[in-house]
Amino acid sequence: MPTEKPTETFVIVGASLAGAKAAETLRQEGFEGRVVLVGEEIERPYERPPLSKGFLLGSDSRESTHVHPAEWYEENRVELRVGTSATSLDREAHRVVLSTGERLDYDRLLLATGSSPRRLDVPGAKLQGIHYLRTLADAAVLREALSPGGRRVVVAGAGWIGLETAAAARSHGNDVTIIEPDPGPLYRHLGPELGEVFADLHRKHGVNLRFDQGMAGFWGAGQVSAVVSDGGAEIPADVVVVGIGARPNTALAEDAGLEVSDGVLVDAGLRTSDPDIFAAGDVANHDHPVLGRRVRVEHWANALDGGPVAARAMLGRDVVHDALPYFFTDQYELGMEMSGLASPGDYDEVVYRGEPGSLEFIAFWLSAGRVVAAMNVNVWDVTDDLRRLIRGGGTPGRARLADPKVPLAELI
Repeated sequence: MPTEKPTETFVIVGASLAGAKAAETLRQEGFEGRVVLVGEEIERPYERPPLSKGFLLGSDSRESTHVHPAEWYEENRVELRVGTSATSLDREAHRVVLSTGERLDYDRLLLATGSSPRRLDVPGAKLQGIHYLRTLADAAVLREALSPGGRRVVVAGAGWIGLETAAAARSHGNDVTIIEPDPGPLYRHLGPELGEVFADLHRKHGVNLRFDQGMAGFWGAGQVSAVVSDGGAEIPADVVVVGIGARPNTALAEDAGLEVSDGVLVDAGLRTSDPDIFAAGDVANHDHPVLGRRVRVEHWANALDGGPVAARAMLGRDVVHDALPYFFTDQYELGMEMSGLASPGDYDEVVYRGEPGSLEFIAFWLSAGRVVAAMNVNVWDVTDDLRRLIRGGGTPGRARLADPKVPLAELI
């Protein structure tokens, strides 16, 4: 008489967007085994873009940020453990130990542990009124601090989080100053050309921009009252928001002996150096088959796309995570989508279709004539064409890229 195959257990560490979408995909793909989703936060999985956009502005509700309704987990037999972290990983025993003391044996494991904000290590850094924005709880506290209006807000960092937070703070009626050590906003994300578009936008809305200045410390008696730049300037502040980047949460993987370098190293199918362990989302540094190099992407779309890929890889499918990096932002009257990567050194020139000053244009980043990234600003329903253009690898020519009479589809 044949013996019944024992039930498999798939454990997902990180109740994030990537983790929740992986759990969803496992069930959609017909996996009948046990699925355990472990999350350090007390919230069920939610999406992070609203934290610096709609939720911070007050237009999105807390409930609207969640990936699934509360009842979804029980209905789909996903064991959701919130307020619980994984403290150790024994690869040989295929076992994860949780902060509750529970020991979970797994057949396959997904690490979706995300990233954590980089912290400022300067005098006064522990004063009240200094905020970091990563979690829904962080966003709720910051929204409370900004929503009265009339506050003096200083934002450390002119990256995406810093600019979106600054826009929300101005929308609530606060005075806002941004301090950034680079020569312009988004310098490491977009280069100087497109960064100036965002600088002009924020100046137009009354934000005081201080570039080429770092943070030396904070003044205050318990509560922050001023920010001190590394040039010695003192800037009055009632609220400070620090957005200086993030670090991948790799401690669990490192302690277990997985290969780690700026994230958990994975192949194109999100498989780690251990055949039964996978990684997705912010924490994964993956071999991108289209870009031809390793990338670690902290954007929403990477988690949205990567979670399902990891789930299928856990099921033994031959899959590849080849989605192009994608990001979107809404600041004041500017809405933008970006596909590809355009850090300084990745491109030779930028070509515009439309006038950047009009805030209605498409920008193309070129390397040796090839389009490696593209951004559409207040121009909609073009993302699919732009992605195909990047993937195509052709050299459509500067004049044709800039000519609005040439349909994007003809450039591919």
